[in-house]
Amino acid sequence: QVQLVESGGGLVQAGGSLRLSCAASGRTFGSYVMGWFRQAPGKEREFVAAISWSGGRTYYADSVKGRFTISRDNAKNVLYLQMNSLKPEDTAVYYCAAPKSEVYGRRWPPGATDFGSWGQGTQVTVSS
Repeated sequence: QVQLVESGGGLVQAGGSLRLSCAASGRTFGSYVMGWFRQAPGKEREFVAAISWSGGRTYYADSVKGRFTISRDNAKNVLYLQMNSLKPEDTAVYYCAAPKSEVYGRRWPPGATDFGSWGQGTQVTVSS
């Protein structure tokens, strides 16, 4: 079982930046894909970005491509999401996600349903 703890959320004006972090423990961090999801009020949770186990490949939702960057530090067991040029529609609770199992964790690109472990989430609010 993996434990995930997000941090770094907050209130920012449109056009600003935030960097989210996710500390992972309980599983060999560098051996599986990781992802970020978000859920806005009244909406379903949606995929934001994913990164391969080595960090060499990344995959983004069209809505964040060119503005967000996912990265990882396997030595520190930390996942990051750098968010630039933020828009009010980026307002949501952001969740760090790990795959359901090692089998799912080696698939690329990952599907949204490959993820089964979630952090508690961190709120990001972008004001206009």
